[in-house]
Amino acid sequence: MPQLEILSRRPAGPVKPVPLLFVHGAFCGGWIWDEHFLPWFAEQGWEAHAVSLRGHGASEGRERLNSFGIADYVDDVLSAVDACSAPPVLIGHSMGGMVVQRALIRRRFPGAVLMASAPPHGLLESTMRLAWSDPYVFQQMGMLMTFSNGIEAEAVRRAMFSDRVPLELAKRYEPLMQEESQRVLLDIGGWIPFPLLPARGVRVAVLGAEEDRLIPKDQVEATARAFRTEPVFFPEMGHSMMLEPGWESVARHVADWVETTVLEKPVLEKEAPKKTVPAALPDTGTRAAAD
Repeated sequence: MPQLEILSRRPAGPVKPVPLLFVHGAFCGGWIWDEHFLPWFAEQGWEAHAVSLRGHGASEGRERLNSFGIADYVDDVLSAVDACSAPPVLIGHSMGGMVVQRALIRRRFPGAVLMASAPPHGLLESTMRLAWSDPYVFQQMGMLMTFSNGIEAEAVRRAMFSDRVPLELAKRYEPLMQEESQRVLLDIGGWIPFPLLPARGVRVAVLGAEEDRLIPKDQVEATARAFRTEPVFFPEMGHSMMLEPGWESVARHVADWVETTVLEKPVLEKEAPKKTVPAALPDTGTRAAAD
């Protein structure tokens, strides 16, 4: 296993019994959660962690990124899970939502939250729609994937955010964007058969953004149908809900859902104890070894 970057924030006071593990989407890293979500959840009493998948952020493997498949990313999430103090609720965004869906097949978890997630059937329909509706963004994302070139700030704004987000904010995040594994993008593109969904009854919340250009409303609804739940959409928000103005409403909804659905109605029984997070890890920017 490569060395993985795990960003961790812990509350100063009493800690809630279920940790949270956040999984980023394509072209990003764990940093996307540490801007607002990790400190906010820690302030509310949650042990909050974000893993940078191999080849992303400060995790090892950038030089061989294209050799990694979706199964490798699932292994990374399970390694990060083993570093948590208890089985966590998994929270996945975009491609990370697909990784979380695959992790749910491999292991039992208290619950999961899918934010603007790739649907179970893959991204082929969403990709073709983007190519038709916004060819500029489609071309820029293709350049980033194929040639590892930087993406223009305007493309970042249109891909990641709603129209109300100023270009200056997109310029701040543009240097943090990176190439993505071409093998993984093929894995989740919908070109190959997908495995079975997790067993019915798994507790999953499905969230969408009304102004999302990458994962449109009908694709979020398809994910919700697959998990037999109702989606929740946040108005005036784009794809990167954790960075949008009003991100607090998304964080609060996630926290309330975990409180009422997971903590008040636990489903895990006789789980083997997990390793505790090493005491030496600081509260921010922690890199944990995944052996």
